[in-house]
Amino acid sequence: MLVMSTGPQTLQKAEGERLILGCRYTPSPSDTGELDIEWSVVSPDTTQKDHMLLSFTSGTTYIHGDSALGKGFRFAAPDPSMGDASMSISPLSPAHSATYQCKVKKSPGVDATKVSLVVMAKPSVPQCWVEGGELIGGAVSLHCQSAGGSTPLLYSWRRESTGPLPAAATQDVVSGELRIRNHSQSSAGFYLCEVNNAVGAAHCRINLKANKPPNRAAVIVGSIVGSLLLIFILLVFIGLILWKLSSRRGFEKEFSNDIRKPHIVQNQVSEFSSVKTFDSRPLFRSDVREDAPPPESRPVSRRTNRSSSQPTPAYRQVGSPNDGHTHSPSSQGHTPDEHTPECDSMD
Repeated sequence: MLVMSTGPQTLQKAEGERLILGCRYTPSPSDTGELDIEWSVVSPDTTQKDHMLLSFTSGTTYIHGDSALGKGFRFAAPDPSMGDASMSISPLSPAHSATYQCKVKKSPGVDATKVSLVVMAKPSVPQCWVEGGELIGGAVSLHCQSAGGSTPLLYSWRRESTGPLPAAATQDVVSGELRIRNHSQSSAGFYLCEVNNAVGAAHCRINLKANKPPNRAAVIVGSIVGSLLLIFILLVFIGLILWKLSSRRGFEKEFSNDIRKPHIVQNQVSEFSSVKTFDSRPLFRSDVREDAPPPESRPVSRRTNRSSSQPTPAYRQVGSPNDGHTHSPSSQGHTPDEHTPECDSMD
C-alpha cells in the first residue's frame, strides 16, 4: 500500500474558504483485504489518542466527532474506494487549524500521510490619514492601519501614479507609517497603502496636499486681537458681577430697614399704652404741664416790679362760724405797704 499527499505538507488558508486535503493511495497486488480509510486530527500530546473525523469501511462513510465540527468534513470523491481518499473542509475557520492524518489500510498493506493546516484571517480594509498639517517645508506623516487580520501584517506605500516615492520619504513596513521630511509641491498627489499577510491583502488611498504656510504677521495680529478681546470680555464679566453684588447689598439693606420700622412703631404703641394704664383718671388742662416757651430775643428791663412777678396773697380771717365775711388786713391792725420796694436787677 502506497499513500501520497497531492499538496504541500503545510498549508496556510484564509478563513471562510473551501479546502481539499489531498490523499491518494495505490494498493499492491498482494493487498487483498477489506479497504479501510481514516481521517483524524493528530493530538499534539503524544500521550493522547488522535481524534477521528471521517472513516470509510465496507463501502459506507462514517462521520465522527461533534456535529459542529463534523459538518465541515466530507470525502472529496464520490467513491473513496477508487484510489482517491481526499477530504474537503468548508467553510474554513480558525478552529480548523491542526495537523491531519490520512490512513489507508487494506490487509496486509497500510500507509498514512500527514498535512498541517493554518487557517488565517485576511486583513481588513485599512484606514489612512495624514499628520503634520501638509505644510510646504515641514514634515508630513502618512499612516495606515488595519483593525483586523491574522499577524504578521506588512504595510507598503506607493504613489498611485507611476512615479516613485519622494526621495526624502521613509516608510516602516510594520507600523505602516510613511514619513516625508521636507514636504514640497512635488510630493503632493494620491498615495496607496497596501496591507497583506499570507492569505490576503487590502488597501486604502489618500490625497496628500501641499499647503502654503500662513502669514506670520497675520497670525501675530490675530493673536493680539484675540487676547485683547478676551481681556475685554473678562472685564465686562467682572464688572457685571460687581454691579450685581452691589445691587444685592443695597436691596438687603433697604429690606432690613423696612423690617425694623414695624418693631419701632410697635414699641412706641406699647409705651403709650403703659402710660395710659398707669393713671386712668381723665386729664384736665390744669394737669397738663406745658413747657415754657423760649425767652424772647428783645432786651429785658433792668428794673422789674416785684408785684408783677409775685402775686399778692389773699387773707381770710378765721372767725366764728356765723361770720362769713372776709376781712381785709386793715381790720387786723396791719397796714399794708402801698408800694412794694423795688430792687435793682443784677445785670
